[in-house]
Amino acid sequence: MFSLKGQVAVVTGASSGLGKQMALALARQGANLVILARRFERLEEFKPELEKAGAKKVLPIKCDVTSTEDVEKAAAATEKEFGKVDILLNCAGSAKNNGVVDMTDDEWDFTIATDETSVFKMTRAFAKIMKKNKYGRIINIASIYGLVGNTEIHTVAYHTSKGAVVNFTRAVAAELATDGITCNAICPGYFYTELTTDVLDTDQFQEFAKTHVPMQRYGQEGELDAALLFLASKEASYVTGVIIPVDGGYTAV
Repeated sequence: MFSLKGQVAVVTGASSGLGKQMALALARQGANLVILARRFERLEEFKPELEKAGAKKVLPIKCDVTSTEDVEKAAAATEKEFGKVDILLNCAGSAKNNGVVDMTDDEWDFTIATDETSVFKMTRAFAKIMKKNKYGRIINIASIYGLVGNTEIHTVAYHTSKGAVVNFTRAVAAELATDGITCNAICPGYFYTELTTDVLDTDQFQEFAKTHVPMQRYGQEGELDAALLFLASKEASYVTGVIIPVDGGYTAV
């Protein structure tokens, strides 16, 4: 079960963080990889690692996922190279943190464009290819902050964008259900990435995790892989519109 040999997986935000970890998980199951990010040199450096992990073919593409032109070019290049797309993993993201009273228009627009509108643009472009083949697995990386608020960090635009991704997932799942395409979302809890390390390493936030996360710790590298590979698999053919928190129990209490 859960073999991805011969399948083509597209991963955004693949130059670092969770995108990089998840691309490796897909490679270990034998998927061919199309890796997208703005930092092309990092993608090229990452390519041999993916091949060693098990990916037969890896196509790095420089892509700003907020740019319609970049996204459409990436979709065309992928279809030209492979003729199909089986899996789309929307993992790219960033945020400008601020509260609702102090947040500027630029901070809001940046976060919404990067974390939500990009998911729409990627899904629009690559679902067109999936529809031709009547098969697809779309997996969106949302966040526990798309399900609940929080009292520790003021980040209203991030909450809003990830909440939008959650219901975007449901809408796409319903729309594409008869095309053999599923659409699901993973909501990670607290995991180390380039964007979160400074916050997670503070004594204040470590104490917060101990008191608010039932497992009393952050997520570890690899602990998102099981949810990803399940949703990406052929076996999960009757699972769509599902939102899976991987958060050590944070959203359970």
